[in-house]
Amino acid sequence: MSGKVCLKLEGVSKSFLAADHSGLTHALSNIDLEVNDGEYISIVGPSGCGKSTILRLVAGLIVPTTGTLSLNGATIRGTDPDRGMVFQKPTLFPWLTVEQNVAFSLRMQKKLRGREGDVARLIDMAGLREFRTAYPYQLSGGMAQRVALIRTMINEPRVFLLDEPLGALDAFTRMNMQDELLKLWGQNRHIMMMVTHDVDEALYMGTRVLVMAPRPGRVRADLKVDMEYPRSRTSRRFLDYRAHVMELLDLGRSDDEC
Repeated sequence: MSGKVCLKLEGVSKSFLAADHSGLTHALSNIDLEVNDGEYISIVGPSGCGKSTILRLVAGLIVPTTGTLSLNGATIRGTDPDRGMVFQKPTLFPWLTVEQNVAFSLRMQKKLRGREGDVARLIDMAGLREFRTAYPYQLSGGMAQRVALIRTMINEPRVFLLDEPLGALDAFTRMNMQDELLKLWGQNRHIMMMVTHDVDEALYMGTRVLVMAPRPGRVRADLKVDMEYPRSRTSRRFLDYRAHVMELLDLGRSDDEC
């Protein structure tokens, strides 16, 4: 795929059979969304509002009940390396080393020859050179998540999907990884879509913030974040955006802040 990328969701709804088989659970309703190269989309909302469902639909892991998803005009059907997804937990192969995990998808696609240098470069970029022969059980949570991120990066996806990838990290590691992700995005300016429960994280990273409402999940607001990078989490503008998103989530200011 070459040129600019445009991702579209048109009238997308998704329903699942309830766990007790008593009927359908309506996860998403009539989602219309257009995302172009250079956009970093943060998706926030309460649990059960369909945030992760959107990513899984875009990844091709599940299919919509109604509506269509397309990338550059081609209907999304199934998975593709052009759409890479990173989950909340690293999901590394425990029997493979860091280096082997990162190279795994290239090896399966028979594209590893000639790209060994790219594998080494990404491992260095992630600060894992000394651990390239280590196994997942020998890594900290933050290190394992970095491996999961660069394992997806090696495919150079045009759409990078992040399902709360930093949720299990400690606060300092999480902020460092936020900056690493922004650095990655800044290098290629492809599409990034990230689900998070952290409003500050959404605003720190996103060019747009989608605020979701349940249930069924729908877009309550599509907010353009007009702030330059790098962003200050304590600036007046940042705090004003934060207050607005909190109000959209029905988590507005307390009485003693008014």
